[in-house]
Amino acid sequence: MISANLTVDPHFVVGPINRRLFGSFVEHLGRCVYDGIYEPSHPDADKEGYRRDVIALVKELGVSTIRYPGGNFVSGYRWEDGVGPRENRPRRLDLAWHSTETNEIGLDEFAKWLKKVGSELMYAVNLGTRGVQEALDVLEYTNIRSGTTLSEQRIANGAFEPYDIRMWCLGNEMDGPWQLGHGTPDEYAKLAVKTARAMRQLDPTLELVVCGSSNAQMPLFANWERVVLAEAYDEVDYISCHAYYEPRDGDYASFLASAVNMDRFIDSIVATADHVKAVHGSQKSINISFDEWNVWYHSRYAEVDRITGIDDWPVAPRLLEDAYSVADAVVVGGLLISLLRHADRVKSASLAQLVNVIAPIMTEPGGPAWRQTTFFPFALTSRLARGVTLELKLESPTYETALYGEVSVVDAVATHDAGMGDTAIFMVNRSLTEAVELAVDVSNLGQVYVVDAQTLHDDDIHAKNTLDDPERVGLKPNTSHSIGDGTLRITLPPVSWTAVTLR
Repeated sequence: MISANLTVDPHFVVGPINRRLFGSFVEHLGRCVYDGIYEPSHPDADKEGYRRDVIALVKELGVSTIRYPGGNFVSGYRWEDGVGPRENRPRRLDLAWHSTETNEIGLDEFAKWLKKVGSELMYAVNLGTRGVQEALDVLEYTNIRSGTTLSEQRIANGAFEPYDIRMWCLGNEMDGPWQLGHGTPDEYAKLAVKTARAMRQLDPTLELVVCGSSNAQMPLFANWERVVLAEAYDEVDYISCHAYYEPRDGDYASFLASAVNMDRFIDSIVATADHVKAVHGSQKSINISFDEWNVWYHSRYAEVDRITGIDDWPVAPRLLEDAYSVADAVVVGGLLISLLRHADRVKSASLAQLVNVIAPIMTEPGGPAWRQTTFFPFALTSRLARGVTLELKLESPTYETALYGEVSVVDAVATHDAGMGDTAIFMVNRSLTEAVELAVDVSNLGQVYVVDAQTLHDDDIHAKNTLDDPERVGLKPNTSHSIGDGTLRITLPPVSWTAVTLR
């Protein structure tokens, strides 16, 4: 067993935690919407066709904000196709995922579903094949109370109150050559600025997200952000980040350290944004909307799932249905640690996606819904992380990785809710073989005790929850802890994620 030390002090604050940090993402992709959140023939469907079992799991997951309707899908989407009488809605080819979109679910239906799960709508507008006018139209439809053609159309469609959407994404991954409407950073920036200015003429209080790089490996990474923000800085509030991780060639040492990459990604974008701020002489800071992140076995999609046949345009095909392991869940827990560690600048984040498609929740048509391994660290972190993130002092052994060099065996973050008097500590042991005896100096918290300690771990790091065995993996009480003389001592098993609550 190896040893590590951690100091938690409520006087050293990184920043307040925005509840939008625990958002998710629903795209018209695969079975996320159809056979996922919506399956009218299911025995547990409500009168509007939404699966009650999925609604219950989404509530348990603690999702604050949901980004919709894409994703790559949005760059070819005509929002008006999905409103009004269903019998009049067109069927369209979705070029992003080579599928047929029936438009049975659209903006109104999704907004109704959001009320059932208690989440906020974050809407993405199409700046791929459309632009300023369409953005203004959907904004009028959703946010104007009454008295205009589009607001009255919404009322006629059954939504008497406006949706009052606050947060709007100006397109999606517009740096990516796979994206409909892809262009240069200068071309995108000019369109985003025109759209932002027009939308703010209608409502100056909107919160607008401009597209950053699709990932840190893109050829124009950082330069894309610099060019876009140089043009759009005064018109927007956030720049987006997207990142997905998977183990490659069996390199689990690097995979378990994925949060190191996320840390560096965030720090690079913050540095770029602050450079543009200085050049502009601006008083405001651009924050980050990390509105796509997860473990995604992208190589499997490219090799197995991808549909390319010219005559094959299925409805709701099984795409991107990754079955997540214990190791995947530990990485997700580590990525949550990274997001919380940057709470001063990351003010919104979206786990991509929510149901069936690279998701924490899985369903079977006509059958059950169940929690994937990744469900557990997200749900518990969403429930416990309140107040502010604390700056920690961590002393840990290191190990060498092929992708990120020398990294810490232990990673951790702590949050503190002064009003409730609660402190939550989230910890990851990245070692594949060694348990860690972690000594946490909590003396600056005063007299505290352990309210709860939960660990996600299994002797088989590849163990998964499946249709045949949906409860194979879950959180277990961590009983290997003690507290006294201002020190919490706790054992972290190899390849594990742990959350401890102190009061």
